[in-house]
Amino acid sequence: MDTPTTLQRQARAVRLGPRSLTALALVSAVGVAGFTWPFLTPPTSRLSAHAQDAPWLFAGLLVLLVAVVAAAISESGLGPKAVAMLGVLAATGAALRPIGAGTAGIEPMFFLMVLSGRVLGPGFGFVLGSVTMFASALLTGGVGPWLPFQMLAMGWFAMGAGLLPGPDRLRGRTELALLAGYGFLAAFAYGTVMNMAGWPFMSALASNVAFDPHAPVATNLARFVAYCVATSLGWDLGRAVVTVVLTLTLGPAVLRALRRATRRAAFEAPVMFEAPGSEAPHMTRVTYEAE
Repeated sequence: MDTPTTLQRQARAVRLGPRSLTALALVSAVGVAGFTWPFLTPPTSRLSAHAQDAPWLFAGLLVLLVAVVAAAISESGLGPKAVAMLGVLAATGAALRPIGAGTAGIEPMFFLMVLSGRVLGPGFGFVLGSVTMFASALLTGGVGPWLPFQMLAMGWFAMGAGLLPGPDRLRGRTELALLAGYGFLAAFAYGTVMNMAGWPFMSALASNVAFDPHAPVATNLARFVAYCVATSLGWDLGRAVVTVVLTLTLGPAVLRALRRATRRAAFEAPVMFEAPGSEAPHMTRVTYEAE
């Protein structure tokens, strides 16, 4: 009797195909332009003259593009079970976000995005981050021109966790240390990126750290760094510390639960192999790690 072979491979609810990768790359490119345009346009550019219109233009464009990416990823294999898991995790993340409303840096949803992206892969992570931020905005009334930027930044945040090395082999304290380190750095990156979305639209006369469309790039970069330090450093540090603490304390249990749910959901069908020396095919069960 042949012994079934167990493939120690982590499931991916969303596998990025060529179309999904192309759409995601286009959205990311537009997003990068939307976030960094003050550093990409010269002082004489006519775009700077319409700076106050930019949030609404980019908002409408980013909403459409994120919708295109979500549709492309769903076409690549977001089945009913993956949709159900997406809904549960997005609802949980949206419910966690108001816990830290008004409190510097207490944002527990970030650690859930890191662990979910790690277990379910970059494609699922991007969709989950975007959908969670959209759902939380509806829950808290935070809908505005900043929402598409938040959706895109959170999508990148969760997707980055899915791109970390060793998803099938790295376990235990080493994996937790990797996720905690990523969460710490990515929490600062998220805050910095979101600062870019609002900083250019401060009045240059209001502060010496505001964006000045007539200043060179180096001057505006120095102003932006000063703006981040003065306005969001404390909040970003709190977010990073909370993410690290929750990852190290709750991470093992949450990772086991996510991996067990992913294995039981069986996103991928069993594989048929023909046993050597036999004319009849044998079923080889493809299982996924639960621990």
